[in-house]
Amino acid sequence: MILKNKNKPSLGLSRNDPCWCGSGKKYKKCHMDSDTEKGGGIASKLKPPRGVIIKNGKEIEGIKKSCQLTKEILDKVVPMAVEGITTEELNSFVHDYTIKRGATPAPLNYHGFPKSVCISINEVICHGIPGNRTLKNGDILNIDVTSILDGYYGDASRMVTVGEVSPVARKLINVTEECLYMAIDEVKPYRDMGIIGTVIELHAKKNGFSVVRDYGGHGVGVKFHEEPHVHHYDVGNRGIPMLPGMVFTIEPMLNEGKKETLLLDDDWTAVTKDGSLSAQWEHTLLVTDRGCEILTA
Repeated sequence: MILKNKNKPSLGLSRNDPCWCGSGKKYKKCHMDSDTEKGGGIASKLKPPRGVIIKNGKEIEGIKKSCQLTKEILDKVVPMAVEGITTEELNSFVHDYTIKRGATPAPLNYHGFPKSVCISINEVICHGIPGNRTLKNGDILNIDVTSILDGYYGDASRMVTVGEVSPVARKLINVTEECLYMAIDEVKPYRDMGIIGTVIELHAKKNGFSVVRDYGGHGVGVKFHEEPHVHHYDVGNRGIPMLPGMVFTIEPMLNEGKKETLLLDDDWTAVTKDGSLSAQWEHTLLVTDRGCEILTA
């Protein structure tokens, strides 16, 4: 027989975490005792917000496999992003490798997107379309890969530097990655989704950068884009709990300058309005009973 350890609450929160109810009190000073006595209390009452798909075991296993393929593709294409190569060559590699592995590149023909990967360089925030542009010394770029394997989606992106980049570019990339992992640390069952944007914007502003508001993370797994939308800036408490079985991306986009964006005439490429540099990192996450699992790591 294994006895429950009453010092380990059943909601996946530690004693000193903020309570799930939004009171601002520590869990041990608020609902921990009642949740333990009721065998989970709030867990049996909470329902997924409208549109949010709680994944079952079969779906989670399929999503994990797709996410690992996405990681594999990024592992191979990132070292290829060197001075002199074109973004179309990178796109061709991603496309061919994805097909070779029995999967489908999710971006291709998604609402008319013409390529198999998004490649966003310098002032491009996201959804950059590969083409004849040649990478040059000093460029920074984001490579965003989404794979569909056996009907399941895995989504992740990484930043890449070409040759010698400026100190501010290096700092922007590093701080953006720090924002991602600080947000991931806050993903725990029954916490409010709003905490994600709070920690990202706080760290970004502390380092002199702005957070893009026009684009965000999203649910993913059985569709390319699902609910909920994931804000990367501070919107306070959203009233949307992170529930075990939820799968979503966190993908903060930070700008060197102001947060405002422009959409180019292709209706896809989003750039900084002031022409400043932008950076983004992304992972797909699974909320578990005790925290979260990074599926694309």
